[in-house]
Parts: sequence; structure tokens; C-alpha cells
Amino acid sequence: MNASPRLILASASPRRRELLAKLNVPFEVVVAEITEHEDPATDPRTMVAHNAALKANWVAARHLDAFVLGADTTVFIGDTVLNKPRDLAEARDMLRRLAGKTHQVFTGIALRRGQEGLRVDRGVTSQVTFRAFDEAVIDAYLLAANPLDKAGAYGIQEGGEMIVAGWEGSLTNIVGLPLEETKQILTQCGLLR
Repeated sequence: MNASPRLILASASPRRRELLAKLNVPFEVVVAEITEHEDPATDPRTMVAHNAALKANWVAARHLDAFVLGADTTVFIGDTVLNKPRDLAEARDMLRRLAGKTHQVFTGIALRRGQEGLRVDRGVTSQVTFRAFDEAVIDAYLLAANPLDKAGAYGIQEGGEMIVAGWEGSLTNIVGLPLEETKQILTQCGLLR
């Protein structure tokens, strides 16, 4: 009897782990030792696709028999990419910039399997509209959530009701892993039924 194929999540994100677990497919985590491309001048869709592929390729090269899922998410407003803030001051600036406006959240997904040269790449876009808010709301939000490990300095699932007025598209994309598209990919590859 053949063992089920392995699935590896190439991500350090606890949110991606929680989301992928909802699909009830066994997986392990191997964090890719790569430097993500975060040039703010790069088209955000290109950047997240590139970073997702970098993560998946790095892990797949070391685990040839496994299916490897990589993902990367960023926030984009106007013509500016908002990746993870370096510090609380930058997080405050990002939240000020997003207040009262609509922005896009882009996630790139890459699935690889080294032994057969499998390469699947997808991109997902959602829109988020923030409430208009002041410094007092920013202070309260920063006490309720850790902004430093999230693109755009916020997590919709963590105190989001304080700052988010609404969204369009995939909520799980905004959190960091679009489950609808991920489920489609894993089903096509025989990992889900």
C-alpha cells in the first residue's frame, strides 16, 4: 500500500497554518530559508507571485517527493506596497494611510512537486475598506493586535472590527491564504477529495 503523498507548507505564518488546517489535509511545515523580494516599486501581484514561488521552490528542491505549498501576501494602496512594518512607528504610518480608504490585498500561491516538475501558480485579489479613524483608535488597535508580522500592519481577524468597514472577495485571502483557491489546487493534485 502506497503512503499518501506528503504536503508541506513553506511558511512561518501561524495564520497560514491555521487556515490550511481547516481543509483537513495532513501537512507539515518547513520554513524556506530565502530572502523575500520586497521592492516597493515592483508590481504587487508580481512580487507576491515571485515570493510564493521562491518559498515553494526552495522547499521542493529539498523534499522532492512532497507537494510544497508556498504563499505570500501584501497590501497595496494607490501606488504603494505595504509589506510588514519594520517597527511600531511604521505600523502607525501604515494605519494612518489606510484609514478611511479602500485598498487591495494580493496573495500569490505556488504549489510545487520536485520529482515530477509540477508547478501551479495562482494569484488572488480582495479589497478592504477601512473606517475613518483617529490616533486613539490606532492606539487601541495596537494594544489589541500585533501589527509587526502582518502586511499593512493589520490583521482583519485580530481586532479588525475596530478599523475595517467591509471587504470584497476572499476573507481568507485577506488573512493570508485564500482557502477556496488552495482547496481547488489541492483537489486537482489529488491531495483532497
